[in-house]
Amino acid sequence: MANNGEQNQSEAGRHQEVGHKSLLQSDALYQYILETSVYPREHEAMKELREITAKHPWNIMTTSADEGQFLNMLLKLINAKNTMEIGVYTGYSLLATALAIPEDGKILAMDVNKENYELGLPVIKKAGVDHKIDFREGPALPVLDELVKDEKNHGSYDFIFVDADKDNYLNYHKRLIELVKVGGVIGYDNTLWNGSVVAPPDAPLRKYVRYYRDFVLELNKALAVDPRIEICMLPVGDGITICRRIK
Repeated sequence: MANNGEQNQSEAGRHQEVGHKSLLQSDALYQYILETSVYPREHEAMKELREITAKHPWNIMTTSADEGQFLNMLLKLINAKNTMEIGVYTGYSLLATALAIPEDGKILAMDVNKENYELGLPVIKKAGVDHKIDFREGPALPVLDELVKDEKNHGSYDFIFVDADKDNYLNYHKRLIELVKVGGVIGYDNTLWNGSVVAPPDAPLRKYVRYYRDFVLELNKALAVDPRIEICMLPVGDGITICRRIK
């Protein structure tokens, strides 16, 4: 029988393999959610892309499987058709979106690294949803500025998902609030940032966690008092804040 240390190491390894980012204190409970609710219903293409991404050295950047399932259902619930994604990586959340929206739905997808996207592209093509995706390589802000300039783009997006550079989240929000329709949804990922949002100032944190924590805290404070939106912060994945535009 394995001792507690060996069991913890085994669980940690398994979770790293699946892009584990759960904030749950119990690894066993998280695994129960995956094995009971997520994996049995996961689309074959989602499973294939998740397994490909797990082998990538930056796999911690991927959307977790339970969050992918949540996004897929949310998109269906709001009948989203015209969508946007900022931060694509290998495309796990992008694929979840593409599978959820109708055949004539569209996703404007932006990322600074096309190579990562191309890692998942064969799976997306095999799933038959690549025609829904308009991928743009490069920073998102210049693209957003161009969209905002044209008033016909205002209020034209049903759903926008942001999982990119945390130091630009507020800059994104200033533009995205113009582009999402009233009643539409913006989802900001990583808003609990490894749980560091409640860590004391002198807590030992990895450098990148400490660096971006202040930007995440700033975003959370701004969203909480923004009268143009209703918000709901959920402890799914690394924390996701759902913003519904109301005016």
